[in-house]
Amino acid sequence: GENGVGGRAVRVGTRRSQLARIQTDSVVEMLRELHPDLRFEIVAMSTTGDKILDTALSKIGEKSLFTKELENALERNEVDLVVHSLKDLPTSLPPGFTIGAVCKRENPLDAVVFHPKNCGKTLSLLPEKSVIGTSSLRRAAQLKKKFPQLEFRDIRGNLNTRLKKLDEKEDFSAIILAAAGLKRMGWENRIGQLLSPEDCLYAVGQGALAVEVRAKDQEILNMVSALQDADTVLCCIAERAFMKRLEGGCSVPVAVNSMLKDGQLYLTGAVYSLDGSDSLRETMQTSVNYPPQNEDGPNDDVQHVGITAKNVPGQAQEAAENLGVELASLLLSKGAKHILSVARQLNDA
Repeated sequence: GENGVGGRAVRVGTRRSQLARIQTDSVVEMLRELHPDLRFEIVAMSTTGDKILDTALSKIGEKSLFTKELENALERNEVDLVVHSLKDLPTSLPPGFTIGAVCKRENPLDAVVFHPKNCGKTLSLLPEKSVIGTSSLRRAAQLKKKFPQLEFRDIRGNLNTRLKKLDEKEDFSAIILAAAGLKRMGWENRIGQLLSPEDCLYAVGQGALAVEVRAKDQEILNMVSALQDADTVLCCIAERAFMKRLEGGCSVPVAVNSMLKDGQLYLTGAVYSLDGSDSLRETMQTSVNYPPQNEDGPNDDVQHVGITAKNVPGQAQEAAENLGVELASLLLSKGAKHILSVARQLNDA
């Protein structure tokens, strides 16, 4: 048909998991509303992270665990855009790629899902030595400190697998998952407790969807930039800049909380030892209240930590990135590097 970009369908790459498909469908739905004349085709594929299920994520140490195969397809022109959970994307993308849109963020908090026999409880009400499942060093480090009476153990697999392991076996009293994923799957009723930022700061980019494209593909870049949510983009630029400056990845406990209010961007960032006994946490803020500029100049496609946000004022993006860098520098000046390198060594061991 003559109705695709250049007379072809727009091909959208995604992971095969049910959650990935739901997330991709929601992005395609928004694009269809904006471009009813275009044809969209979804191309699902398996990634390394989907195949290696017997090893903790933090031990595999490969940054692009859930993204590499999708990026290869993008590079070979087999797909035109790829939908990811933003938190799966490293802070530095391979050359030639950019995040062309960050969609409006779902609730970024972590949630506790309890074994049916613990229904109605909270973490503090669980019996001593209860086992909590999480594959995240960040969650475990924060919760070990707050709930020393509980035990934390690795649990892998997609959401369906993890919930099945929880419900059908007696191994876990509860598991910790991102509230956003549960909500998108329609399993909000399983959330027994939402962890406030006081209990548990969340992962960089958690709850936000990213649309990755070829950096030089102006047509697709323009098309997806309409999905950009300005507040989410600024929060996520600050969070990613914080992580990048700390050189944090899956293998160290780094956590954030960000908020945009009345033109002020607030960022809280923290680093933890693996057992949570050692930690640094600070909050900073900056103004991101800038008018949109006429930015049709040569610096049209400046990337900030891998994100090209065409319709968000450049000065605001710069301020957000600087905020993340400055907050990380503050933590580094207080000894964050030592905490992280010990955590990395212990985790590698």
